[in-house]
Amino acid sequence: MQQKMKILVCDDDKEIVEAISIYLNQEGYEVVTAYNGKEALEVLKEQEVHLIILDIMMPELDGIHALLKIREESSIPVILLSAKSEDVDKILGLNVGADDYVTKPFNPLELVARVKSQLRRYTKLGGMEIASSNTLVNGSITLDKDQKTVSVDGELVKLTPTEFKILQLFMENVGIVFSSSQIYERVWDEDAYSAENIVSVHIRRIREKIEIDPKNPDYIKVMWGVGYRMEKK
Repeated sequence: MQQKMKILVCDDDKEIVEAISIYLNQEGYEVVTAYNGKEALEVLKEQEVHLIILDIMMPELDGIHALLKIREESSIPVILLSAKSEDVDKILGLNVGADDYVTKPFNPLELVARVKSQLRRYTKLGGMEIASSNTLVNGSITLDKDQKTVSVDGELVKLTPTEFKILQLFMENVGIVFSSSQIYERVWDEDAYSAENIVSVHIRRIREKIEIDPKNPDYIKVMWGVGYRMEKK
């Protein structure tokens, strides 16, 4: 019997946790719960989890600081929940390693769709849908599509599944310009919405990991008013 995908839902509002759990259970996912960041970290120490839905504003340990701790050990997909509509919360969350975000109040069906999208990408990167052995090389960057690793000058760098997918898109299409919407649609597997901020934050994080000087990148270049492309080295 195939193992159920396990999702950690963490929010200090127990009614929200219960509602999300009901929808995820109906889709066949196993759900574990926590009500603050500290509890979430404890769950992760004890159980294997495939995705985290994490509220930002919580007592004990908020979602942002919990995410920082999670990213020290794991690249598991994280979807942030925010009660605020301001971009600052969303951008902060993406900057510290979130893969996606949903603003409260949210449509539960939209949240489930985002969960499915993140898990599709995560399982592919985990080796469950490997098609063939391929290694992409551009300058000092090597991306191994089978091992799901990236190295720069021989040193491994740790990317989240979303970052890996974006870098893979660029390395498979060196010299081709992609708009933010095109990147979002290819990587997130859904129609673009507010794509520019989300994509720009992920690219900034990738640059910080692969570029010598992220502010003056050699590889991923911005084409003002058009999009981004990877330079051939």
